[in-house]
Amino acid sequence: MEVEDGAELCFPQFPNTSCRKPSSPWPHTLLTYIVCYSIPLNTVTLNLLIIISISHFRKLHTPTNILLLSLAVSDFLVGLVLMPVEVLRQTSCWFFSDYVCFLYNYLTIIITASSVGDIVLISVDRYVAICDPLHYTTKVTVNRVKLSVCLCWLYSVSYSFFIVKDDLTQPGRYNCCYGECLLVIDYFTGLIDLVLSFILPVTVIVALYLRVFAVAVSQARAMRSHITAVSLHLTGTPKAKKSELKAARTLGVLVVVFLMCLCPYYCVSLAGDGFINVSSASYFLFVCQFNSSLNPLIYALFYPWFRKAVKLIVTLQILQPGSRETNML
Repeated sequence: MEVEDGAELCFPQFPNTSCRKPSSPWPHTLLTYIVCYSIPLNTVTLNLLIIISISHFRKLHTPTNILLLSLAVSDFLVGLVLMPVEVLRQTSCWFFSDYVCFLYNYLTIIITASSVGDIVLISVDRYVAICDPLHYTTKVTVNRVKLSVCLCWLYSVSYSFFIVKDDLTQPGRYNCCYGECLLVIDYFTGLIDLVLSFILPVTVIVALYLRVFAVAVSQARAMRSHITAVSLHLTGTPKAKKSELKAARTLGVLVVVFLMCLCPYYCVSLAGDGFINVSSASYFLFVCQFNSSLNPLIYALFYPWFRKAVKLIVTLQILQPGSRETNML
């Protein structure tokens, strides 16, 4: 009986202080491990293709694509670091140090915050492109978007440090036993995080896209009614390009899917009793991370340039001289 109890412990040599091995809801079979680790592999591969595509081809260096590149970097890190570690936490004990646990939690919040920031920037980009098309090229430039992306990542790093700074001075102070990695946030800090990382960004995103949707619908009705360019000029209503409207619809799908994956985790956090325990909400955290696998599939479905770029990358045609100047649009 003692042997069986010891077999259930993460560190059998420390029976009084060791955690028990997690009881995963999934069966420990080869198929389960293949599925669990194929999702991170798929996430890394597809987002790496996006990063290479936008970085390599000059024609893809547009303000909107720069934002997609930043989002792809976040998604790539999710698949490379966060997903494998989360699978490990659900199927095994935490055998790394408390400082590694701190770095993992810190990186988790950085990537999540940067992804939310990128989605907000994408919403602002579509708002200007649809609602103020005459000034889009002057207001939204590549250099300004690059600066915005850098500020977004800088904010994410600084903000995330504010959330986990206490764990840096006393790593593992909330651990009840050896073999677990917890992120515990007090009520006040959790409330700030809920407002700044969820309520405020989601409100801005929804408000901007409601306006974009209203303008897109009005322009679609105008086109169906065969309103002439002269009448549009007389009414003083600028008309967004058809390509911009299509991009708004595509990115709208991206935003909706992102919110669908993000909301469950924060709803669980909102229903907490003063402390947010990421380990207990790991299922919803994985759903949130799974969004990183869906984004490349959305690009593949709606962006012809992505499918064309993937073909050139897989066939190694990007290694040919002058491939950077290929017309992808």
